[in-house]
Amino acid sequence: MSENTPADARRFGLPTATALVVGSVIGTGVFALPSALAAYGPISLVAFIFVTIGAVALALTFGALSKRIPGSGGPYLYARDAFGEFAGFLNAWTYWITAWAGNAAIVVALVGYVEVFWNTEHKTLWSILIAIAGLWIPALINLSGIRNMAITQIVTTVLKFIPLLFMATVGLLFIKADNFGAFNASGTSTAGAISAASAIALFSYLGIETASVAAGRVRNPAKNVARATIFGTLGCAVVYILGTLTVFGTVSNAALQKSTAPFTDSANAIFGGQWAGDAVAIAAIISGLGCLIGWTLIIGEMPMAAAKDRLFPEPFGRTHRGIPVFGIISSTVLASVLTVISYTQFDKVFTTLVLLSVFTAVVPYLFSTAAQLYWLLTCGRVEAWPRLVRDCGVSALALVFSFWSLAGSGYQAVYYGVFCLMLGIPIYMWLKIGRDEYGETLTIPVGFTQEATQDRPVSPVQAGPPAVDVTL
Repeated sequence: MSENTPADARRFGLPTATALVVGSVIGTGVFALPSALAAYGPISLVAFIFVTIGAVALALTFGALSKRIPGSGGPYLYARDAFGEFAGFLNAWTYWITAWAGNAAIVVALVGYVEVFWNTEHKTLWSILIAIAGLWIPALINLSGIRNMAITQIVTTVLKFIPLLFMATVGLLFIKADNFGAFNASGTSTAGAISAASAIALFSYLGIETASVAAGRVRNPAKNVARATIFGTLGCAVVYILGTLTVFGTVSNAALQKSTAPFTDSANAIFGGQWAGDAVAIAAIISGLGCLIGWTLIIGEMPMAAAKDRLFPEPFGRTHRGIPVFGIISSTVLASVLTVISYTQFDKVFTTLVLLSVFTAVVPYLFSTAAQLYWLLTCGRVEAWPRLVRDCGVSALALVFSFWSLAGSGYQAVYYGVFCLMLGIPIYMWLKIGRDEYGETLTIPVGFTQEATQDRPVSPVQAGPPAVDVTL
């Protein structure tokens, strides 16, 4: 199919796919992250490096998976292909929770930068109203069409990347050692501080898989999804680590822990006055809106892919001009409710939502990396041994990293995350009842007759996937 066909008119190429990754990864979270990490001290920079290595391993794994299994759905598709319908449903369910809960976290950070200019006294009611507006503007942009979403995503990505890159380069020249404070300010062990800080830092990389989730919207997904995932992750990694280092070195640790707009405080410390900080605050607002636009696309795409396979409630599969309207609206309503609850019930709103989103995101990461490793150890043995060892090593690293992130998310996040995960079981049961099914559809193995298998259970058998290039 040529790139000029009507079907491709609703698709986007490598630049937009990369902007989707960068735009979804770099939101207001990175602008608020230094404050959340300040409680651990500079040791959190070590955690950031470890998280970056793990994130790159995940990006390579998602790139390989997208070559082998193209199409919208990402982690949902990968888990279903390797482990069956129930695993696919759990991934779609938890990732969907990640998307709208993550949007609530992003918009909380966005509010902090809006309040640099307005509602400077941080009155709760006005903070909630700003947050609600921040959630519904991106929803309306997505509902207006893919073209509008793509244009807005590219523009906001460029506008936010430039000031971050500036802070990550020129800002390094203004670092003062006294601002860093105690290396480990958490009061816990080194391993405990790194693990806990890593769980928070991982939130800043959530979204590296978004190109694979929206692969059905991408032209030539077998190539462009993998490239967008890897290029976007590496670009974000450079800006993240150096930008956080700049903030740590230009704002005192005590001030940083209380800050709601750390990059603004850092810019003011570097240049003096308010103009620099105001400029960074504007960039953070643009960044947050761009990120929410990308994630709002995802909260419609993931459940839509599962709904088409009858593994998610049917309304999520309905579209209008190719847009999953019900998925976007219902998910934005849930994000709005969670935001209101967070402002009225939680003391540390951003950190609480971050850790919940990390837990629900790590579950699909675990299944996806396990699916790739499982495939390599069974169907992927046709590869040359050096390449197979390398690919297995990368996938195993991504799997270990996912477990590590799960452990570091904390007891509270695990409690709420597991509760949200288990809520999906009645939904799955209801879907199976609606399909008049019990268990999996059985396939009789070659060489057996219906009579021979009538009185004994038969495991589902899948034909091996075709030989394709799935190198990392």
